Parts: sequence; C-alpha cells; structure tokens
Amino acid sequence: MADMISRFQTLLESGQDSPMLRLSLGNALIAAGRHAEAVGHLERALDQDPGYSAAWKRLGWTLLETGAAARALEVCERGIEVARGRGDLQAAKEMEVFARRARKQLDAPKRDS
Repeated sequence: MADMISRFQTLLESGQDSPMLRLSLGNALIAAGRHAEAVGHLERALDQDPGYSAAWKRLGWTLLETGAAARALEVCERGIEVARGRGDLQAAKEMEVFARRARKQLDAPKRDS
C-alpha cells in the first residue's frame, strides 16, 4: 500500500492534481490506516469538484470512522443533496446510512448523562 501512496503522491507533485487522484490517494491512505491524512485529500477533491458524489461518500465515511460525527453528518447531508441532484441514488442511500450512524453517535452521550 505504501507503494501506491508513493505513486499517487508523485503524481500530485508532478502537477497532475485531480479529484480522482485525490480520491485514489485518500482511499490508499485509508487502506493503510491513515484516516486523518486521507481527510485532507478527500476535502481537496471536493474543492476541485463539489459534485463528486464518491468523494462526498468517502469523506463522510472517513469522518465517521475517526469519531468526527458532527462533521460526518454535515458532509453526508450535503453529499446526499449532491448525489440526488446528479441521479447517483446508490451513493445517496449509502450516505443516508452514514448520516443515521452519525446521529446515533451524537445522541449517545445525551442518553448516558
């Protein structure tokens, strides 16, 4: 996996930046257990292409996995709008699941107190 990460970073450094490259690098970092690093690349993919449903979905999932439930919920809600607008209903459904999980995480402390 380190080899893939290195290849993607080399492409970035050579000026071949693109939303797909950022998503690919983010996915490789996630696979290597480097979720926090992946977040920045996924956010950059969305800066470059705010309509990129796959990047919204992966960013929402990654934030959820890192315990950033409030931010994950925000990302998923926006991503759902984008995905529906593009007719990407599968991505929207997956983000709806992530949004429900984020709401549960956010509600959990309230029930414990």
